[in-house]
Parts: sequence; structure tokens; C-alpha cells
Amino acid sequence: MVEIERKEVRISEQFDIDIISLYKHGEEVFGTNAAKSFIADIYSRVMSLDNLFLLHAECRHLPTKNKTYRNIIIGSYLIIYRITPVNVDVLRILHSHSSIKRIKSSRQIKL
Repeated sequence: MVEIERKEVRISEQFDIDIISLYKHGEEVFGTNAAKSFIADIYSRVMSLDNLFLLHAECRHLPTKNKTYRNIIIGSYLIIYRITPVNVDVLRILHSHSSIKRIKSSRQIKL
């Protein structure tokens, strides 16, 4: 069998801020249960990145030679993460219609 490399998943403060805002919006528009379910789905996908970090495509707005920046698409949202030698850094969750400048600012996030 092939040994799957595992990395620690770290979450940025900006992701936490984004997810709270997303939850509040979802609760207002779709109700508490739907908002909780959506957030649970997001966290499930984020936590699976420990060994599935190569599964998702490179973020086309943040190209690099080694495809460091990748994104998960969930409905109308992008979860942007960065692969480092030791960790997977979850940087942001943004609406897919966010400006390119806002998406590119994800590069500046430090953990």
C-alpha cells in the first residue's frame, strides 16, 4: 500500500472571521439549521485536508510553480488554502464573486 502523507491543518484568524460572517448571513437568509449544516460541511472538508490536500485544483487567481495555493469550491464559495512543507494553512472562505484583488490578498495571510 502507498503511505499517504499527512499534514497538520491550521486555520487562519481571517478564516474564522469569514466563517462567522458566513454563518450569520446563512442564518438570516436560510435559517439556523441550514446555516449549521453548511458550516458543518465546510469544517468537514477543511479537516479532511490533512491527507487530501492534493485533491483540489490550484487556485487560478494565485498561480505558483508548485501549485501551493489551492481552493475547494462549495456552492458559491471558495475555501483558499496553502500547502507548506509541514502544514496545510486554511486562509479564507470567500464568495466566488469576490474581487480578484480580495482573493489575491490571501497570499499575505500569516499563521
